[in-house]
Amino acid sequence: MLIRYQTHFPNVDESVYIAEGAKVIGDVTIGEETSIWFNAVIRGDEGPITIGKRCSIQDNSTLHLYEDIPLVIEDDVTVGHNVILHGCTVRKGALVGMGATVLDGAEIGEEAFVAANALVPPGKKIPPRTMAMGAPCKIVRELTDDDLKGMKEGVQIYVNKGKIFKANQD
Repeated sequence: MLIRYQTHFPNVDESVYIAEGAKVIGDVTIGEETSIWFNAVIRGDEGPITIGKRCSIQDNSTLHLYEDIPLVIEDDVTVGHNVILHGCTVRKGALVGMGATVLDGAEIGEEAFVAANALVPPGKKIPPRTMAMGAPCKIVRELTDDDLKGMKEGVQIYVNKGKIFKANQD
């Protein structure tokens, strides 16, 4: 469901799939072939939230921000089930695992992997192509070519799944 907040109404590409129960509110921009899954909440009431192309925001995830700390998700990002993203930046091709929390001013590097249930504290920088685990998270290793291949395959799986669900929605 798309919801206006004051003068802001979500700007969503026509190819985006938004599942039943998901809420997209206010100053939110979503790029093509992105999917927003069941009961996700994307609340751009204090500032802009930008989600790129071919992203997957999975079930029950919450995206929000404070007024002076934007939330930016670049292209080809996977956000797992029950993730909290708050005023952070997630670079192209990254994956944020189920139940993870990424807080204000944190930056997830390009093609980085934040493991399930990890806590990325405010201002923490996760380098590109690394895996971060724990609470608070620590870098545990560099990602392999096989890791990166699997992450890219996951992006395409959700693009395809979003198209199937969208076709059945109309």
